Amino acid sequence: MKKVKYLLLSGFLFSVVACDKQLDIEPLQSVSETVALDSDANVKLVLQGAYDNISRDGLYGGNLFRDAELAGADGEIRWVGTFGDPRDITNHTMDAGNNDAENTWRTAYVAINTANNVLSALSIVNESDRARVEGEARFIRAIAHFELVRLFGKPYVAGATNSQLGVPVVTTPTRGVTSDSYVSRNTVEEVYQAVHDDLHEALDLLPEENDVFANKYTAAAMLARLHLARGEYSEALTEAEAVIGSGAYSLVSDYADLWNQDDNTEEAIFSMQVSNQDGANELVTFFSIPEYGGRDGDIEIEQKHISLYDASDARLAMFYEGNGALRTGKWRDQYKNIPVIRLAEMYLIAAECKARLGQSADEYYNAVHTRAGLSAKTGVTLADVLLERRLELAFEGHRIHDVKRLKGSVDGLIRFRPANWKPIRTSFRITAIN
Repeated sequence: MKKVKYLLLSGFLFSVVACDKQLDIEPLQSVSETVALDSDANVKLVLQGAYDNISRDGLYGGNLFRDAELAGADGEIRWVGTFGDPRDITNHTMDAGNNDAENTWRTAYVAINTANNVLSALSIVNESDRARVEGEARFIRAIAHFELVRLFGKPYVAGATNSQLGVPVVTTPTRGVTSDSYVSRNTVEEVYQAVHDDLHEALDLLPEENDVFANKYTAAAMLARLHLARGEYSEALTEAEAVIGSGAYSLVSDYADLWNQDDNTEEAIFSMQVSNQDGANELVTFFSIPEYGGRDGDIEIEQKHISLYDASDARLAMFYEGNGALRTGKWRDQYKNIPVIRLAEMYLIAAECKARLGQSADEYYNAVHTRAGLSAKTGVTLADVLLERRLELAFEGHRIHDVKRLKGSVDGLIRFRPANWKPIRTSFRITAIN
């Protein structure tokens, strides 16, 4: 069945401010809370606007994933496009004027502000829906802060105090630029704790089923990611197993069927909804070629990546030749949904945690490994799991975060230790977006 697609927030704003007299129309960049948040229906439409925010190109509309892969390319992929900002990300020559970084920063705080506006108006929401609405808003606020701190903050160090600088945690609506709009960075520990708290609240508030929107297991899956990033392996295992054991999702038997889909597959825990009328899939724009709706093939797959696969690995079939280079078929077709969290990731998180905790990782590892047409293994090691993760989740926005988490290196240039990271500036202005 065709799922509901996200509504554009701009369309909602037009509908609630339109009137008979042109002089009574409020400017869209400054809609007051009394207009936008004056009814149950309007608050829910603003919530849908928050989903639209995170689906934009700067976040889960594609560039967030693209840039994480480019930053961790390490010779496995190559940027050949004409745009300078992605090239600087690939070459590790970014400066404060990078437009892609600015787009991600701005889009994330727009989503946070929209979620904060919803949370400020919960008393207006019908009581029967209030818990769900709060849970969804907290979930969106949490994941936006999470993505920001992973990209703009200093790395989280398991077992340390993590007093290094992260990003500002913003939990109240910004409805006009004042002196209060200039906020300082919180510590990495404070940001991670805020994300943790919001996700746990969302976990308690959200239903098990919620169409294409965030549900209880979406929150649990994000908590599994969060705990893995913090080196809290028992906690990450608990959340990943809760998703796996829920029965709400199942692995797609054919890996190729996960990609280039109009609707969510049974493996998709959370996806961005894209159609030819709404939504962005910038992964297609840059990974694909004109034949399928992409640009000129800005990102090429290198042999160094292909060499990581076993020759009988079914995932190799996802690569194709186009415009004189090798491409990934994950992001081939225009106007297709973007899976943000998949069940396979939960299996791999569970497998990694099992291995780190001295338990057998065989069952969870083999669920993913054998789906790729490979023989089951016994005595699976941590190295086995980490390689499987690298292959299964390639080009899905995990690479640079895994390099940081595992204290790896990229292009022999960067060692991800806290001492290597210095803040560009100590305070930031959060622009009012209504």
